[in-house]
Amino acid sequence: MKKYLISATLLLSSGAFIVTTTQSCTALASSSVGLTILKQILLGGISKGVSIFSDKNSFLANQLIDAAMPQKLKDVNSTLEKLGLSNLVAKEKDYIAQAASFTVTTAQPILENAVNNLTPEDAAKIAQGGTGAATQLLKERTATQLMAAISPKVESKLNEFGIVKTLNTALAGSNMLGSLLGGSSSSSSSLTGGLSKFASEQMVNGLFAIIQNSETNNASKIMGALGVK
Repeated sequence: MKKYLISATLLLSSGAFIVTTTQSCTALASSSVGLTILKQILLGGISKGVSIFSDKNSFLANQLIDAAMPQKLKDVNSTLEKLGLSNLVAKEKDYIAQAASFTVTTAQPILENAVNNLTPEDAAKIAQGGTGAATQLLKERTATQLMAAISPKVESKLNEFGIVKTLNTALAGSNMLGSLLGGSSSSSSSLTGGLSKFASEQMVNGLFAIIQNSETNNASKIMGALGVK
């Protein structure tokens, strides 16, 4: 009798061990597959953003990028339009779109590296955070680096076009530029440095908006892959 009890105990222990091991392997496999799918979707969003940034007309027509324009730049453009300089606003936007194409080779590897370095722990956080959490995580880890990397390129290109000087000249007599930029109201205020900063912010935030849009469109696929019902 004792022999049978010992055998049953061993069988139960062995069986429990097998079930636990099987469940752990399944969870590990699901986590690995889910992380792979998540990365593929994020890399797809980055690729789409790069494609849009590489084409001036696509950049100008994209509503997500337009919505990402900083409020101060919107205010500057609104003032120019009130002064009857809508053509100058159009030229400024065109130059920013051209400058954007020079940033993609810098921004793309930064973003792709961040995605490729996502861990199972990151995937778990994203699963808990829900739709948009993946893009938010990328933004937290790369936004500062992206701004530092692309701002010099944007500034160089906009100065090459001469748009900063043109805008300063156009707004010099309005006595509004200082208040628009948060400085004094004197006409000595200048967009130098400010325009490239605003444009860089628009590019970075616009890029994340495109990535998040891709994430949102694939939300059910991502959450399903990460085991969220």
